[in-house]
Amino acid sequence: MKNVTDSFLSLGYWPPAGSFGFNTDILATNLINLSVVLGVLIFFGKRVLNDLLDNRKQRILKTIRNSDELREGAVERLEKARARLKKVEMEADRYRANEYSGIERSRLNFIHSISKTLEQLENYKNESIRFEQQRAINQVRQRVFQQALLGALGTLNGCLNDELHLRTISANIGMFGAMKEITD
Repeated sequence: MKNVTDSFLSLGYWPPAGSFGFNTDILATNLINLSVVLGVLIFFGKRVLNDLLDNRKQRILKTIRNSDELREGAVERLEKARARLKKVEMEADRYRANEYSGIERSRLNFIHSISKTLEQLENYKNESIRFEQQRAINQVRQRVFQQALLGALGTLNGCLNDELHLRTISANIGMFGAMKEITD
């Protein structure tokens, strides 16, 4: 019989059944070791992998729910912002229309005020012209009267002699006396 230690050293030798020993065939032992390791990994790693995948799935679902909630909130805020924008635009249009109508009213009031002022100035101008015409007419009348008076005095002084002068004075005194009797 061969020595047991010799059998361990020879390549390709399988120990007889019931005995324990080391197999030095690298290719045969690697496949067996790999299958054992894979079996253990699948058996024990299945739970760990399932737990990891379930946790990952829950995180993804939670992220999706949070994203949906955030999206809904964003959509709601967007709608509110659009409504607010529309309201502000309507108010701006109304304000703009009011301001334009106010500006138009102010412009019309200004034009009306200017036309009244021009009308008053025209009236003042016409009044001033009438006043100056009246003054000029009065000056002309006064000069004409003075000229007529000077001419009458000159005529009277040239025509009057002492006797005519005394008769005129007597007639005037007589007229004043008659007037006095009428008033008494």
